[in-house]
Amino acid sequence: MTNHWEGHRPEPESCREQDIGRFEILHTDGRARLGRIHTEHGLLHTPALLPVVNPNIRTIEPREMWDRWNIEGLITNSYIIWKHDELNQKAKQDGVHQLINYPGVVVCDSGTFQSYIYGDVEVEVEEIIRFQKDIGVDIATMLDVFTRPDMSREEVKNGVELTAERAQPSLQAAEGMMVNGPIQGGLEWDLRELSATSMSEHGFAIHPIGGIVPIMEKQRYLELLKVILSTIPHLPQNRPVHLFGCGHPMLFPMTIALGADLFDSAAYALFARDNRLLTPWGTVKLEGLEHWPLTTPSLFGTTPEQVRAMDVDSRCKILAEHNLDVSIAELDRCRQAVRDGTIWELAEARSHQHPALREAFLWLINTLPNRGEKSTDDNRWHNAWNWILEANVAQRGGGVRFISQESNCRPWVAVARKLLHERWKQTGEKKNVLILHGRSGPWREKVGTLVRRIRAQTREIEILVHTPIGLLPWALEDLNPFAHIQGSSMLYREVPELEWCKTELSRMNLKPEKIMLLDMKNKSDLMDSIILEFPELELHNDHIQDEEEIRMIEIEQCIARLALFANLDPDIAVQELVDCSFIHSRTRRVKNILLNDGMHIASPRMRDGGLSMTAAGAKWLHSFRKEPLPEGFENRKLEVNTHKGPPWVVIDSDAIPFVKDGRNVFHGFIKAVDSWLRLGTYCHVVDENGELIGHGTCMTTIVGMKDHNKGVAIKIRDGIK
Repeated sequence: MTNHWEGHRPEPESCREQDIGRFEILHTDGRARLGRIHTEHGLLHTPALLPVVNPNIRTIEPREMWDRWNIEGLITNSYIIWKHDELNQKAKQDGVHQLINYPGVVVCDSGTFQSYIYGDVEVEVEEIIRFQKDIGVDIATMLDVFTRPDMSREEVKNGVELTAERAQPSLQAAEGMMVNGPIQGGLEWDLRELSATSMSEHGFAIHPIGGIVPIMEKQRYLELLKVILSTIPHLPQNRPVHLFGCGHPMLFPMTIALGADLFDSAAYALFARDNRLLTPWGTVKLEGLEHWPLTTPSLFGTTPEQVRAMDVDSRCKILAEHNLDVSIAELDRCRQAVRDGTIWELAEARSHQHPALREAFLWLINTLPNRGEKSTDDNRWHNAWNWILEANVAQRGGGVRFISQESNCRPWVAVARKLLHERWKQTGEKKNVLILHGRSGPWREKVGTLVRRIRAQTREIEILVHTPIGLLPWALEDLNPFAHIQGSSMLYREVPELEWCKTELSRMNLKPEKIMLLDMKNKSDLMDSIILEFPELELHNDHIQDEEEIRMIEIEQCIARLALFANLDPDIAVQELVDCSFIHSRTRRVKNILLNDGMHIASPRMRDGGLSMTAAGAKWLHSFRKEPLPEGFENRKLEVNTHKGPPWVVIDSDAIPFVKDGRNVFHGFIKAVDSWLRLGTYCHVVDENGELIGHGTCMTTIVGMKDHNKGVAIKIRDGIK
């Protein structure tokens, strides 16, 4: 065999002393996140797989993992080292990094898993922590109590309580070393929540979710999701979450989408010893294979028959290398998907490749959002879905790749619909509704003239467009994601049902006297159909294009955008924009919005139908504020919007000069936020007297504002001097 790698990677550099132990989030996609953990042996970028290395049995050498696969961290077992006299002595003398010949981040388990497999372990709580410190572990693990799915509720409760009791003694014995604080609770969802809440009160660096190996071994992935959703929402956002014992690549997309940051598993080696290959869709036996289900660098140039003919050690080695290839490749796919904003789409695609995974995903998108208040469990999952939604932005680049009706259930699509229903408000008295359907966008080019003709003759018809993800007011006809659907033309062929339309209109607070559905592609003369449907309005078919009517449509569009993106009360916008004016592009699109005194307040964004406020516009919006100054972070629940204006973020006086100069607001300098602050939306930065300091985009949730101590919290557009 020829290796496809050469040489050695440089040794890692220790992070700055003041940063060691910190978790910095670099990019998010919903609850999925790309981050980095600062340690004494360099940065550990997440999401990351920590291959399990048995100090006695090394199928793949740790140094090879560092050099060949660029693996930044691995996990070994301090209990095995402690119990083995020779390993114990060498580890104490040379350190664990020297013992296993690995320069990167070394995480150690404590013996808890051995207690699950073999029964009680002999080591004491403080003893195993002190031993991990003595051998130079980067991230130690306390000795928690493994809670199995088959335990009684009382046994699980005792395990959760005993784990919590051991937390503080373990941290004291660590003397500043980074320590894992595992979450237990079996399949008792309230005890999982209790464990997460109680362990969060201590200064752990990372929170592993323990006790999940037995349910993964039986492919009970729905229960795995419930464990995750009853745990992660109750953990601090500035600490990574580790799924203890989870390392099958099939599970990476869905669990990363729900907030998992770290994985570990010996599956790459254990499955190899059993002549099994890992794939992103499951496990394949070597026996009977004529062709590889997928080719990796480790298998390239070989055939299954040749591998079967190898001696046991060689065969185990090449299969383990393949399994590691597949695991790292799938993790890289997930990382790029988070960066591209498509991790949920990847999870959706992967769910079709395994029945148990499919069951879990369908529960996630169908059952979870529809849970009501019938029982404690129903309410728990309803809150969990809201927790998922809170971390999603309403707009992002690229639109929606519509693969099936499940695409309509993606969290950020749900957030876009929710925000539209909350913030858009009809202006004026419109008793009738016209719903245009049957064609994809851009609708301005296809039926823009028709809309202008209707507007020239009557203000009593509210015009909306039917899209695959919901009804869209004409004033927002270019809004992402509604106007940016990537999918088959068949999406627009089906005529929307009247009852569905009534439900959608009700969500938008519209109760029209008459509803007309108009197919944009099949009618020979659309205006004739409208005249026949609304004879009482005395419409006519003459072509009228009055500049003032075009201007009124543009004002209506500005009012809708100010309500949606700046959270301004539409009634205020109507009064303020009566005498406004516009600067247009060569294609007659509005470039700038100017008040009657010529002040440029905002510019519509062509790429997503959004709105960019100017510094002058921020001051103008600020003048309408009626709410008191926010205090602290007490309200952790996102408030339903009632057009209270842009949310305020109160910052520390030390940060004010920098924000005035246009610098971003960093975590650690925020003192209070409004309860209607949303991730990805427009907000105002103020001092403790409510004076406007800057304006920009919120980069995290309310809880994130409270929990994080590193990274950008508000991306500033303009500082206000």
